[in-house]
Amino acid sequence: MFASTLHEIVPVLQIAIGPVILISGVGLLLLTMTNRLGRTIDRARQLCRELPEASGEQRAQTLTQISIIYRRAQVLRLSIGLAGFSVLLVSALIIILFVGALLDWQAGVFVVLVFIVSMASLFGSLVAFLYDINLALHALRLELQTVKPDLG
Repeated sequence: MFASTLHEIVPVLQIAIGPVILISGVGLLLLTMTNRLGRTIDRARQLCRELPEASGEQRAQTLTQISIIYRRAQVLRLSIGLAGFSVLLVSALIIILFVGALLDWQAGVFVVLVFIVSMASLFGSLVAFLYDINLALHALRLELQTVKPDLG
């Protein structure tokens, strides 16, 4: 019942190397995303401290900035969640590979489906991350318009 000889496990180790490398790469992306989220939250807090002193056009612009930053934080949360889900699925994939080898399962279709869902989740994470970058540039353009109004 248990396929436990070394020559049966070595190919599984070779197959599992790709997903392990993927986990490492996504981990670096998660580090970047969480750093951006932290900076976004810090900026929102700073703007909230400045808000009571602002009036008129300055107040309206600060509120717009806060709104954009809040949207960015939501998008980053989605991006981080999808990337984390992708890593979770890749981890499950590795477990499935080894359990399948130990129990001599033919889990090829299941492995492929888990991998596809993991990649779709990573894809969604990266799309959300790119959207955050666009929101950040939009917020910067609004901020710079106070300094140089012809930036449009």
